[in-house]
Amino acid sequence: MTMYALQQTGLLEGGRQASLGEAELEATPTLLALLVDELAHGVLLVTAQCRILHANQTARRELEHAVVLGADHGELKVLMPADAKAFQHAMAKAVAGKRSLIKLATDGVDFTMAVVPLQRQPGVPCERMALVLSRLGVSESGVFGAFARSHGLTQTEEQVLVFLCRCLSTPEIAVQMKVA
Repeated sequence: MTMYALQQTGLLEGGRQASLGEAELEATPTLLALLVDELAHGVLLVTAQCRILHANQTARRELEHAVVLGADHGELKVLMPADAKAFQHAMAKAVAGKRSLIKLATDGVDFTMAVVPLQRQPGVPCERMALVLSRLGVSESGVFGAFARSHGLTQTEEQVLVFLCRCLSTPEIAVQMKVA
């Protein structure tokens, strides 16, 4: 059975509308957050001013590693100046209701980001955007993170394993982790 959530209307069950109880309506955002957390793609919901409203697990991992994207007091930061300019241009287009696809890169790590305006209304500036990151390599996927969690590894140990999977030497890893 396929069910679709529609704002303020309930669920469609097999094409027929089914009513939602008050508790179920309140749980819908939680259920959607759980669903988005399962995606292998990083997904961030941000305001036009780059305030982070939501980040799924994959996006949070990217923000914690702070390789291409970072967060400062709840605000999204693009770490490379060349990427920042392209990102600002894409965000300006999103405010105008237009989608963009940009490439972000640094030191051999690169991915594509889709900037998607949400709740577009003609003539009204868009205030919220979805940022969808391309899927990361196997060594940085949710499966790898699940492995680290199942073995009780710390964030630092997980990061070392990511670098090992990239075939970096011990001295190179120390430099990357800023302990050399």
